[in-house]
This record gives sequence, structure tokens and C-alpha cells, in this order.
Amino acid sequence: MSPRPEEAAMRREVVQRIETVVKDLWPTADVQIFGSFSTGLYLPTSDIDLVVFGEWERPPLQLLEQALRKHSVAEPCSIKVLDKATVPIIKLTDQETEVKVDISFNMETGVRAAEFIKNYMKEYSLLPYLILVLKQFLLQRDLNEVFTGGISSYSLILMAISFLQLHPRIDARRADENLGMLLVEFFELYGRNFNYLKTGIRIKEGGAYIAKEEIMKAMTSGYRPSMLCIEDPLLPGNDVGRSSYGAMQVKQVFDYAYIVLSHAVSPLARSYPNRDSESTLGRIIKVTQEVIDYRRWIKEKWGSRVHPLPDLDNRIKMKERLSMCNGEQTPGREPRSPYSPRLALSLCSPQPLSSGSSASSVSSLSGSDVDSDTPPCTTPSVYQFSLQAPAALVGSLPAALPMPSAKPQATPSRTLIMTPNNQKFSVSLSLVWMRCNSHRSNSMVDDSADSQVMVSGGSREVTLAS
Repeated sequence: MSPRPEEAAMRREVVQRIETVVKDLWPTADVQIFGSFSTGLYLPTSDIDLVVFGEWERPPLQLLEQALRKHSVAEPCSIKVLDKATVPIIKLTDQETEVKVDISFNMETGVRAAEFIKNYMKEYSLLPYLILVLKQFLLQRDLNEVFTGGISSYSLILMAISFLQLHPRIDARRADENLGMLLVEFFELYGRNFNYLKTGIRIKEGGAYIAKEEIMKAMTSGYRPSMLCIEDPLLPGNDVGRSSYGAMQVKQVFDYAYIVLSHAVSPLARSYPNRDSESTLGRIIKVTQEVIDYRRWIKEKWGSRVHPLPDLDNRIKMKERLSMCNGEQTPGREPRSPYSPRLALSLCSPQPLSSGSSASSVSSLSGSDVDSDTPPCTTPSVYQFSLQAPAALVGSLPAALPMPSAKPQATPSRTLIMTPNNQKFSVSLSLVWMRCNSHRSNSMVDDSADSQVMVSGGSREVTLAS
């Protein structure tokens, strides 16, 4: 459910259309994004929060509403002016994309809150993943909005930050910690262990659980701490959870999720798996076909407008993780092959190979793969990468490649094929990544095996076979 580039591009177009209307009315006005789109913590169906800054005595809600109708930005029946709300806003649905938008005026707290959340996202790298899962979990139960009895996104994020601040057993700042374990323990804390009657949540100064009586001393006269009491780190005296009248219902669904996930990962459940569920997380979270179709439509319409740069660094990291899984040492990112300085490296997206000798070699793993106590890799066994080489590379290849010392594991282990194409040569390299075993050798070929160099016509094929 993580945001995709084409979804961000679509939302930016929505913002630009509304900003154009605002600028036509008030050329000096400033339109800013806040909320989930600003932080990147939005679901495919999340709305866009905008705030318009300008010099008005009263928010010009009706004037902007009329302009939006005139320019056909929104579906006519979707525009609503909520001028009696605590924060007066205009709600609308974009006519082209069906994205919902909330527009407010001169509200600085939303922009400040977005920056506050971004800072904690830098501190806790797992926070975005945890939030997206929790938001989807509450969304499908209609508990993601205050007016439906749920909790706001801001409340949920503050609860997650407090959980990570005070988590007793692991360093939640580390990106390699188990997200599944964090999710289960989040549900355990707020579904079972947290005392909603007496305890409030504080984020400032490293985080703390404090008595509600202590919070009430700083609150505005006439207010009492709510059931879900969260001290606003940006506005002292404000209880973020004050409007969440259905907090106990949220507690109940968190408890339900804890029970389901705890059972799913128990030893008994592993012995008798539930084959009706696609995954452990699928027991509590479902994505509707309507959302899947909507995301597909977005990709078809906006995907061609997005041209992201290749995430080479992440793919190199993936290659390093695969190497580590096979028992190889990767102290740095320097190329190992003596020919690699001459190569312009281009890693394509990893793809499982469905056929061919490389794929068949995976299916012919020895019995030690099955009997080993070492847990198998969770990554796919076969990956394919492509490298572009200059024509000069062919002349530099030796008659036979050096053969490292090891035990044979698959046949063939590597195949290097070079084909001329108008004086240029393309090199495709298929690697079979074997499952990791503590007793396995790092190499994939045998020095006692016969090496073959076959030349056919204008192409040279070098096969390392055991």
C-alpha cells in the first residue's frame, strides 16, 4: 500500500489545478500541502489537505467554492462548505481523479505538524511502514476518522511515535528490526496493556506516560482529559484525542489484531497453517478489488508521465544481501571481476527465471539443502542481471576463465554468452543464487571440473560446468 510515483504525480496535478484557481482569485495567496500527502504517509484513497494563506478577516469559503464550481475542478455535488466546524474547511472531490481534498485557511498548525512528523520519520526509519499498515487496518473498519468514532491520523502517528520511544526491548531506530514483531507488540500495548482510564501520552522530551491529573493542570479551563489522552507536542494544553469518542472501539480492534497475529505466529499455527490466508498480515488486512482497479487505472494514465531514475544503490544493496545469503563476503562495493572496471554496470530489476538451465539447476539442489539446520533464504533463488560491455572486452578475455576452488553444486553454475551486434557486444549474465547453508562453500563451481570454451560463427560462448 506504499505510495507509488504515478500516484504522487496524479496528486500533484490535483494540487496544481486548485492552486491555479486560488491564484486567479488572490495572486498573493500561498497554497501549501500538509497532512499525509506532505509526509508521504498516504493510502491510495487518502485525501489531500491544503491550506491557503492570505490576508482576510474571515476565511473566504463561499468565494473559493464558487470559483471551484466555475472552473469545473470538482464534482458539483461533492463541494461542501463546513463553516461551522472547529476549523472551517471546504471539502470536495476532484472531478478527474476522484481524489478528496480538504481546504482550510490560515491554519499554521497543520504545516507545523507535518514538519514535526517528518523529523520523527528520519529518527525512526520503521515509522512509515508501521503507520501505513495501521492506517489500512483502521480504514477497512471505518475507524480512521474521528466523526465515524475512530481516531485521526495525527493521533495514530503520535501513538506510534510514543510506542517507538518507549519500546523496552529493541532499538526501534534500526531499520533491520522485525517490523512484524513491532506490529504485534503495538497491538498488544494499545489493545491490552495501556491504561486508558488513568494514563496519558506525552511525546516531548523523549516521551513518557503521565497521569491524566498531571495533564489536566496544563489544559484549557473547562476541559478534562479524554479517554484517549494525547498531549499535543506543538500546542500545549491541547488534547489531540479529545474528539475520538470511539477510542474504546479502537482498543477492541487492536486487541483482536493482537490475538489473531499471536495465533498466526505460534508454533501450533506453524504446524497447522491456515491455507485460506495468503499471508499472516492478510488475516487482519485486506485490499478491496476496487482499490486494486483504481491503482491500476492511475498507473495506466499517469505511469508514462513518471520517469524515475534507476535506484541503482538499492539494487546493489539487494545484490549484496543475496551474496550474504549465499555465504559470500561483501566488505565493500568494489567489483570483483578483473573485467568489471571496463563494464558499464546496469542492474535491471531482479526477475525470477522461469525456464532454462539456470532455473533447472535450482530444482536439483542436493539433499543437504533440505536437511540443513540453517534457515533457507527468503529471497528468490534465481535472479537475472544485465551488463553492457564495449567491443574491446572480447579481445581482453583469456582463453579460459580462472576457476575457484569449491565443491560442485549445480550444473551449469554460470553461463557467459557474448553475441556481436554491429561491432558492439552485449553481455548477459545469469547467476544462480543458491540457498544459504552454514556448511556450504562460497563458490559455485569446481576446480576439478572441465572448463569448456566453444566458438560458433561470430559468437563465443564460455560455459563453466561441473
